Amino acid sequence: MLSLPEGYRALVFGASGAIGQAFVQALQSDPRCAKVCGVSRQSLPGLDLLDESSMATCAQDLAAQGPFHLVLDATGALTLNGRGPEKRLDELDAAHLLHALHLNAVGPSLLLKHFSPLLASGERVIWGKLSARVGSIEDNRKGGWYGYRAAKAALNMLLQTASIEIARRRPLAVVAALQPGTVQSSLSQPFVGQDALHPTESAQRLLATLDGLLPTGRAQFVDHQGQHIPW
Repeated sequence: MLSLPEGYRALVFGASGAIGQAFVQALQSDPRCAKVCGVSRQSLPGLDLLDESSMATCAQDLAAQGPFHLVLDATGALTLNGRGPEKRLDELDAAHLLHALHLNAVGPSLLLKHFSPLLASGERVIWGKLSARVGSIEDNRKGGWYGYRAAKAALNMLLQTASIEIARRRPLAVVAALQPGTVQSSLSQPFVGQDALHPTESAQRLLATLDGLLPTGRAQFVDHQGQHIPW
């Protein structure tokens, strides 16, 4: 990450997942990165996206490790309680929809609430959040996947709104919604073939993309090849 200060500090949420682990490994191998903190439900300190109090406690515990220049949120879920994405209207279930929104939109927005104050001030900082191309309202041409699409679209709006507020105090901040590509992971395994990207390749591409983004005062929706995606 050449665009960040020498000795930058990084924080990765969802560090136990495929892409989260790849992020941690890539940053640990970067000689310019002084520290990488990987956080998951199993880590110490840990957090649960369904429990805001755990986020507040984790933020308090990690405050002394910062300030952070790079925060990567690799959390998310496609299959919930053994149930995959809905393909038709008659499959919609209120509880399932709310669960998808909680995990994929509400939880990540609360991470912004509790951890964006730990970002460095007066320096370039980056907040990157895994989103999905299916969250693009303009790009939706196939339909289906109601809850996941809606949750990612809501997430993108929350990121966009937060980015405006963050830029008031940190004008050098970059906030990005990230499309990692189709990646080999437990999340996507039931839906992809063997030609999917390895998590290491996806993570390296995303880090290179983030490295090249300029602060605009707005969130940016980009894919692993550096291409901008319509909201």
